[in-house]
Amino acid sequence: MQAIIRHVNFDIVKCVLIASPGFVKDQFFEYMIQAAVKLDNKVLLDNKGKFVLVHASSGFKHSLKEILQDSSIQAKLADTKAAGEVKALDQFYQLLQTEPSRAFYGIKHVEHANEAQAIDTLLISDNLFRCQDVAQRKRYVALVDSVKENGGDVKIFSSLHISGEQLAQLTGVAAILRYPMPELEDEELSSDDEG
Repeated sequence: MQAIIRHVNFDIVKCVLIASPGFVKDQFFEYMIQAAVKLDNKVLLDNKGKFVLVHASSGFKHSLKEILQDSSIQAKLADTKAAGEVKALDQFYQLLQTEPSRAFYGIKHVEHANEAQAIDTLLISDNLFRCQDVAQRKRYVALVDSVKENGGDVKIFSSLHISGEQLAQLTGVAAILRYPMPELEDEELSSDDEG
């Protein structure tokens, strides 16, 4: 409970998910509210409506993905960053299967698509901005700035979130294009400096 009070800024946070298998989530929420009443903690009491109790299949990280893909949860989280990331990554994977000429990953393919101003949504992992190589960091910052200038949407994925981990498995950078670019599929771009 102290961690929630200390680390959650309820002026910014729209929703707090409490998930667990069984009844642990309910017991924790009940305990937290009782303790808030006893301690007269107005912050928690005023924001108790922001807590959403959700059933999870397990206590492991992969359950977070299941929870965030649940349509009833997505409705409650419609405006949150994590839900936007999950939705964008799902759209990317769907396009990769149905329209592969509109979904690319890897820095070279994404940069080529950006040169053609074809990027509708850029998906990029936050850990690329913490790279030891300053030139690589500048390259990713320039890519983000360019996509924004061209009217594209940029989703920066947290490497601590399951969707960020999935994106990291795809080199950490991917793009959903406005229009198909089949010529990129045919190009064998060297991956010697993919980050």
